[in-house]
Amino acid sequence: MYKSFKVTIKNKVATVSFNRPEKSNALHLEAWNEMKTIFEALHDNSEVRVVILAGEGKNFCAGIDLSVLMNIQQFDSGCPARSREKLRHFILHLQDCITAIERCRKPVLAAIHKACIGGAVDIITACDMRYCTDDAYFTIREVDLGLVADIGTLQRLPTIVNPGLVAEMAYTGRNVYGEEAAKIGLVNRTYATRDILLTEVTKIAETIAEKSPIVIRGTKEILLHKRDHSVSESLEYVATWNAGMLFSNDIQEALKAYVTKEKPTFED
Repeated sequence: MYKSFKVTIKNKVATVSFNRPEKSNALHLEAWNEMKTIFEALHDNSEVRVVILAGEGKNFCAGIDLSVLMNIQQFDSGCPARSREKLRHFILHLQDCITAIERCRKPVLAAIHKACIGGAVDIITACDMRYCTDDAYFTIREVDLGLVADIGTLQRLPTIVNPGLVAEMAYTGRNVYGEEAAKIGLVNRTYATRDILLTEVTKIAETIAEKSPIVIRGTKEILLHKRDHSVSESLEYVATWNAGMLFSNDIQEALKAYVTKEKPTFED
């Protein structure tokens, strides 16, 4: 169905894989648009409870395809104001392609091997959890291309790791390898190989998929709300949320399973 991605669904888990291995999975404009379409579709797919984001080939993702940057002259309309307005809307569109991951109400687990460069860092910061191989490396490469990272890294990464480390990465463009990434909290943990990574991340995803879907979706909503709001605002928000959700059938199913020691079965 897709040109730049592979999408498979098994045991309520969707695996979305960048699939331009000959380009180290660098994303041209069509791929950015396709990624947005995929995550919007997964948002509404009741057969999917969790999503894994991975990469085919030697690298996870080399970020934005340079062809996209080299074609910004297309926005030159002869009028400086109109040209800049068009360019601004284009940047906002790329931001929205990434935010589609965050808006997806299913948890998204990034499984990263080898290179995670530039725009790929923007992408993984929009995921709920990140895991990588020992030899994975992360770099905010925009500084070496003469531009300010503008599609999510500088906004989301400081909520994941120490802002001072974000500044160091953004100013220097240096590589952060798997062991350091785990140490600073950029990833939850590392694995020796890509095969082990995918096996273990799939286990985590399948464990989440066994839980109440409405609870998992609500938990994602509450976690994202807390990131952007104060504690008092977040407490009020979750009170309102649970006032609307505590009468769910899932609570009765969970309580019954707890008493009988049987595995609960939840509706999608």
